[in-house]
Amino acid sequence: MSDNLSMLDSLPHEILTNVFVRLPIKSIVTCTAVCKTWKSLIQNPTFISNHLHHSSNNNNNKHPLLLFRHCSLENEHYVLHFDNQDFNEYTRFDDFPFQGQSYDGIFLVVGTCNGLIFLADDLYGHHKFFLWNPCVRKFVKLPKPNITCFSHDAFDASVGFGFDSKTDDYKVVRLVTLEEKGQEGKSPPEVEVYSLSTGKWRMLTASPPIGAARGRKPEAFVNGALHWVALTKTGNKFLNFVMVFDLGEEVFREIALPKLSGQNGDEYWVSVSISAYGNSLALFQQGFSINRLRIWVMKDYADASSWTKIISLSDLVFIEGIPRSCIPKGFRKSGEVILEMYGGYLGSRDLKTKEFKDLRIRGYAYTFVDSYVESLVLLDKPNQQRKRQKRKRNNNRQDKFYCQAYFYGFPFCSSYIPSFDYEKQICGPMLYKIHRFRFFLRCKTQNRSWSKLSKHRKGSNLGGRNS
Repeated sequence: MSDNLSMLDSLPHEILTNVFVRLPIKSIVTCTAVCKTWKSLIQNPTFISNHLHHSSNNNNNKHPLLLFRHCSLENEHYVLHFDNQDFNEYTRFDDFPFQGQSYDGIFLVVGTCNGLIFLADDLYGHHKFFLWNPCVRKFVKLPKPNITCFSHDAFDASVGFGFDSKTDDYKVVRLVTLEEKGQEGKSPPEVEVYSLSTGKWRMLTASPPIGAARGRKPEAFVNGALHWVALTKTGNKFLNFVMVFDLGEEVFREIALPKLSGQNGDEYWVSVSISAYGNSLALFQQGFSINRLRIWVMKDYADASSWTKIISLSDLVFIEGIPRSCIPKGFRKSGEVILEMYGGYLGSRDLKTKEFKDLRIRGYAYTFVDSYVESLVLLDKPNQQRKRQKRKRNNNRQDKFYCQAYFYGFPFCSSYIPSFDYEKQICGPMLYKIHRFRFFLRCKTQNRSWSKLSKHRKGSNLGGRNS
């Protein structure tokens, strides 16, 4: 065995590279434990790049893959399927390293790129972001961004993730609409960019267009650029448009959307999201009625005049077996749209032949679908130490209420339940905890001593035990 290994070790690196790049990714990872020479070769950035190129060509031409994220209760499951006629399961990633670490219970999957999955947990003042490669079980935890609830009070943020081929770097872009700047859609957002190569966030100096990205709606990474659906206000009406950010040049541009039906031409309440469609874009428009769905496709990328409505499900109970309650999730390699139907069942519909196919998959909630390419990206980086925090569900819900009470105050909370007086109907200890929690965060933001000042607040009548 040692003689065979020494003989293989003596082969030129070009031959070893050609052999390794054709192996299954699990076998490649195993080879890193054989000897230091193989480990050094496989973890070399040049080999990782060559393997990605080979894997991308193989995925596009022979064995395209689709990534599915399903959620059951508080567990997240990630599964790969062959994107072919049989739709067989390829593999599943049972060891999700961040199980239970999301403050909201479930991470937001922002997108995938070159084998990396970008996960976000940015609700209730939290700022957890992870770049995760499940194939090699490696991840990078991003540092806290520059704009947080402690630095800029209330805001709304949208994130995007993609690859900059110009600098061979992966970037996360965050669009932040600050409440202090006025009404939504009347000012440009603040922009910050995270670079994997530097491991840091930086504020962007480029001027984005006036508008606000629509919250946690999906973004699309196409042709080296990120795309968000954004709102802008002209006069007394809101209009939707596509905000585009080129990752290489780091400049913004706009793409107009087709006229979307809204009340009196106001598109504020129009539910619309964007998706990649091959090398172009698709637009999903859903109405308040569960039986309305319209899909637009941009025939020629960046040409706003080429938007074409290719499907409209309206006022019908069933269309060729499709229940009226369906949510679009993405597209297959063939161009079929993947639909999540009532009950979480997934199917696909051919937009040309209108043929419907049951995928025999059920996504209980928070289903995510996207094309996927196996890669070795992050194999040369160590995993950061994780701190596992186990909380009971009751404590988690209570903490969330405290956080909402701090950021929005009691009038916000009481607005959810009409004629409900929190100060009279919530027990005294809970009010006391909320008051102390708000005071602690206020001291933290003002760099004041919590231990000294808290002694003088225990007798306060604002929710204290003595009230």
